[in-house]
Amino acid sequence: MSKKRPGGESLPSAPSTATGPSPDHEVPAATPAPDPKRWWALAVIALAQLMVILDGTVVNIALPSAQRALGMSDADRQWVITAYTLAFGGLLLLGGRIADLVGRKRTFVIGLAGFAAASALGGAAAGPGMLFAARALQGAFAAVLAPSALSLLATTFTDPKERARAFGVYGALAGGGSAVGLIVGGLLTEYLNWRWSLYVNVPIALAALLCAPAFLRDRSGRRSGHLDVPGALLGCGGLVALVYGFSEAEPRGWSSPSVLTPLVAGVVLLAAFVWWQSRAASPLLPLRIVRDRVRAGSLATMGLATIGMFGVFLFLTYYLQVVLGCPPVRTGLAFVPISAGIVIGATQIAARLLPRTAPRTLMSSGMVLAAAGMVLLSSVTVHAQYVTHVLPALLLLGLGMGLTFMPVYATATAGVPAQDAGVASAVLNTVQQMGASLGTVLLNTIATGATGRYLHSHVRGPDADGATLDQGMVHGFSVAYRCSAGVLLLAALVAGLTVWHRTPKHAGHDAPA
Repeated sequence: MSKKRPGGESLPSAPSTATGPSPDHEVPAATPAPDPKRWWALAVIALAQLMVILDGTVVNIALPSAQRALGMSDADRQWVITAYTLAFGGLLLLGGRIADLVGRKRTFVIGLAGFAAASALGGAAAGPGMLFAARALQGAFAAVLAPSALSLLATTFTDPKERARAFGVYGALAGGGSAVGLIVGGLLTEYLNWRWSLYVNVPIALAALLCAPAFLRDRSGRRSGHLDVPGALLGCGGLVALVYGFSEAEPRGWSSPSVLTPLVAGVVLLAAFVWWQSRAASPLLPLRIVRDRVRAGSLATMGLATIGMFGVFLFLTYYLQVVLGCPPVRTGLAFVPISAGIVIGATQIAARLLPRTAPRTLMSSGMVLAAAGMVLLSSVTVHAQYVTHVLPALLLLGLGMGLTFMPVYATATAGVPAQDAGVASAVLNTVQQMGASLGTVLLNTIATGATGRYLHSHVRGPDADGATLDQGMVHGFSVAYRCSAGVLLLAALVAGLTVWHRTPKHAGHDAPA
């Protein structure tokens, strides 16, 4: 049975993990036969997802070279990163709903083609403005591509064991792609030039585009209905305002009107968005998706995990290059262990255990392991050795991320009605993106403040020598790492208290297109 609200939206009488029919969609009586090309489809989806995740960090190491080549100022260089995160984080919900209305396979292909074109435009940039615009276009097309990829995966794999394996691969890419991006960025910058950190996306996208028509099987969710334009404006505007405010906090300070104004505006717009979604006839984000306690707990765990984790890439990059003097390639290769740990944790441990283990056990265990890795990193000094001090921490972080991300992806997208698969995937991607942006800004602010206090108390003359500056920088990183450990332990607690159910045996089914 279901209940009706005045706006016409159907509310299931059971939690959203139920797979019974809804007024919007008639569910087949029998489970559809598995797609014989589903594993090839996974390869195509994984390739596209790797490109999107990789692009979030591949430009980081190339940024100093791009700044010199294009004559960017120190104040403007942040927009190479911020333009991407603004468009990506702000437009994800809209991209997810478009995928549900237009069709996931179609939007997947459009996102791939647009991402490749934007990457080529950025690689050919003749000035800073052209590069900023290309990065914003990359983020916009990624906002279409990412939820389409995840919802295609969620509707392609419905058998519990196969679903666990598929999401193990996806979770490994989601967690390890950022580290891989640093490796690829270092190699391309040192042996070619910074433009190849953007051009590299073109052959990856073309390969996925050539394979998509043959291997992807679209399962239509809801081809009728209207796009919620007021909801899109409120939700996207609120997210963009928040991301912009967080991105400006580090260079301008939290008390600056340029920071407080967009943050307050973002909160107000998002509050209005939630109010409107409870009344809209065809909401951009049906609130039933986030009302389920297990799904909400999974989303909160992902948000806290990314807040606590993503500062490690920024801080370790500076630690390895500035303090230890590693060149770009060695800096990138130093992140290989964290990628290996993620792959092992997601595909060999979590994927094997999830069918018979409660997701909260894996999530909480993973976050505790990651927190232990952060505590180890907090003890590094300016004279630390990579093998004895950094490597064990990276292995723990990688295993913890793999154990956490895989069951989060599987649990947060399981049991969602097929007509909402795209927007449910977009919510998860939005939480991850916003957590990464917020975590980087907050932890960087904490580290910078701790470094300033250290130098103020240790420098007696007008200037500090190089050794003291390095010690101050490492002290700031250590304080930030301890804060990260606390956030990760909070994520473990949230997962343990909220994600009490096992992953449903089957996701919501829909009819093949």
